[in-house]
Amino acid sequence: SVIELLQTAVAEGHKVLLFSQFVMMLNILQTELNKVQISSLMLTGKTKNRQELIKTFQTNTSYSVFLLSLKAGGTGLNLTAADYVIHYDPWWNPAVEIQATDRAHRIGQTKSVSVYKMLVKDSIEEKIQALQEKKKGLIEDIIGGSSHGKGLTREDLEFLLK
Repeated sequence: SVIELLQTAVAEGHKVLLFSQFVMMLNILQTELNKVQISSLMLTGKTKNRQELIKTFQTNTSYSVFLLSLKAGGTGLNLTAADYVIHYDPWWNPAVEIQATDRAHRIGQTKSVSVYKMLVKDSIEEKIQALQEKKKGLIEDIIGGSSHGKGLTREDLEFLLK
């Protein structure tokens, strides 16, 4: 489970960024972390004191886990104190997750960063991961100049929902 992964990471002295696209899920995870006595911070679109939270995570060893909504925490943050990144639920566009992961891969990062994606077998999340791999190949083709780009297609949506 993700809580077990977090307990292990924290016990080993790691700092973790955990991204979810659902604020409600972040609230649930924070409640579960509190039960196992892991202190965490949370940043969502409604967070007013963003810079204060970022500074606290970067400098305060009491907080090992930073829970971030994918949209609010995916861009513009420098979180080099983290050396673990967990994507709790995937998004169909791999560029969004790459951007979020890059919060730990910034100038000043001195540690290797481990990235985890949580997936349930035979779930829509697993299908989203497969779609991401397909889209990643498309992006690589576009960058390499070997094909013309396209967005999320009807076939992509049918793949997710079948």
